Amino acid sequence: MRIFLYILSIAVLVTGGCSSTKSSYRPSYDFNQVEKIAIVAVEGAVKSETAKDQIADFFAMELLDNGYAPIGRAQVRSLLKESELETTDLTSVEAAMDVGTILEVPVVMVIEIPRFGEDLTMTAKMIDVSDGSTIWIGKGSGKTGRSTPSALLGVITGDRTSTRRGDEDDLMTGPLAELFAGETNQALTPAEEQKIQRAVKNICSTLPVRTTVNW
Repeated sequence: MRIFLYILSIAVLVTGGCSSTKSSYRPSYDFNQVEKIAIVAVEGAVKSETAKDQIADFFAMELLDNGYAPIGRAQVRSLLKESELETTDLTSVEAAMDVGTILEVPVVMVIEIPRFGEDLTMTAKMIDVSDGSTIWIGKGSGKTGRSTPSALLGVITGDRTSTRRGDEDDLMTGPLAELFAGETNQALTPAEEQKIQRAVKNICSTLPVRTTVNW
């Protein structure tokens, strides 16, 4: 029994990251015509700009490995700032198309992360700037290893026994502040970085490879 539990624990460690992934692309689309791809948005539950840039870089690495020339999120934000374009929400198709037109790229990538805590959910889309159609999409979910403060967990699950009386009024200066308010420049931990990079690689498993490279 002890041997079985030991083997099971090793298996959990090895398979950490995205435990469920699904991706697909439009077979009729000519991906060879695509050269530059701008990563325009990483939005959702991740509040740290540094972490967002790290996640965007993981996708940029996969794009490079498949023959594309990615424009990273940090560079995109800098270019959009020069154009004085609002950058608070670039996840809509219309906004993504506008950005792609400004940057003069045929395709943009939008990354949405609805959940980022102990559990991770992530969706990435490649959008054709000319007509707004999705030409590739990948989704994944799994674990990051990030823990949730017990007081906040009690409020999320409705278990008030995990919080002391009156703690609910102090969450914005306690657990919530720890999770969100101070994360504008917080980088991913090495463990999170490893698991999320593995997740991105799994999500991009069906990313079409450009067989004609002109750059």
